[in-house]
Amino acid sequence: MTDRPSTVKGRRLRRRLSGALALALALGAVGVGYSTVAAAAAPKARAASDAPAADPVEIRKGRQHYEQGCMTCHGQNLQGVQDRGPSLLGVGEAAVYFQVITGRMPVARQEAQAERKQPKYDEAQTLQLAAYVQSVGGGPELPTGDLRGDDSNLAEGGELFRLNCASCHNFAGRGGALSAGKYAPSLDPSTDKVMWAAMLSGPQNMPVFSDNQITEEQKQAITNYIQTLNEERDPGGSSIGRLGPVPEGLVIWVVGIGAIMLMILWIGAKS
Repeated sequence: MTDRPSTVKGRRLRRRLSGALALALALGAVGVGYSTVAAAAAPKARAASDAPAADPVEIRKGRQHYEQGCMTCHGQNLQGVQDRGPSLLGVGEAAVYFQVITGRMPVARQEAQAERKQPKYDEAQTLQLAAYVQSVGGGPELPTGDLRGDDSNLAEGGELFRLNCASCHNFAGRGGALSAGKYAPSLDPSTDKVMWAAMLSGPQNMPVFSDNQITEEQKQAITNYIQTLNEERDPGGSSIGRLGPVPEGLVIWVVGIGAIMLMILWIGAKS
């Protein structure tokens, strides 16, 4: 006795539905597994795009600060004023934070390079200014979260620093001279957030290091390496730019020889 055509079709349909369901479950399991692994591998420093939206109250306060202290040079709509200040459209909150919290802005006069000085605005006011500029002009945002990582990235941070930063900032981060009256500043007083803001905005002669050039994990490593250098005692003793015992010995030798020569001359004069 043979199966009816309708029964055969029903079996085929059930097999197809079972196969489709199994495939859907397998794809779902793969998707969940990939999401879990990707989340675990995500950098600890949260990207600016993942940061919560700025508080309208903070933006309004930032606008007040801008109109009182910045608009004269940068224009009512951040478009800039000729021979006074550049446009702030597109610079982002990273650039504003770096320039303001380090006291480079506002400047008293136009020079080859704006020097670091006592800031006019405190941390909260600086973030308000940055939020306002970001809300109007957009651009690179400040990251949040852990900006250093852990000590397992120190070796990588040192390598990245020597490759990308040491040619200007000195191998120990003490700064160095550039051309046309400009210089790379010392990194001693820089906070983690200031370093990230500089890498994201590229102030003055510094290039911009976007996440496509130096990833967030690599920025963490560089920051951790620099701050570790700043916090650790110089192994050579009294620090002379962290150059170690050789220059210290040279200084002692020169000073000692000079002192001996003065003593010889003094004894000769007495005799």
